[in-house]
Amino acid sequence: MISKEKKTQIIAEYGRKEGDTGSPEVQIALLTERIKELTEHLKVNQKDHHSRRGLLKMVGQRRGLLEYLKKNDIEGYRELIARLGIRK
Repeated sequence: MISKEKKTQIIAEYGRKEGDTGSPEVQIALLTERIKELTEHLKVNQKDHHSRRGLLKMVGQRRGLLEYLKKNDIEGYRELIARLGIRK
């Protein structure tokens, strides 16, 4: 789980304006952070299948948001994936 301070920092860094939590950039950044934390958890707890399912759902949700962003704002999409380092 992301701490409140970390979440606030991500929102401030990726938001389009002050307090922006609904833009695709912020949602993708928050999902990416949760995915990273859950991936580390699953490296230690390999038999935690419930968390693995949640991870796969988050990855799918992030993929959908990335497709939306790519369709509507290709430059913003390219900038975001470069900042997050999630695609080649």
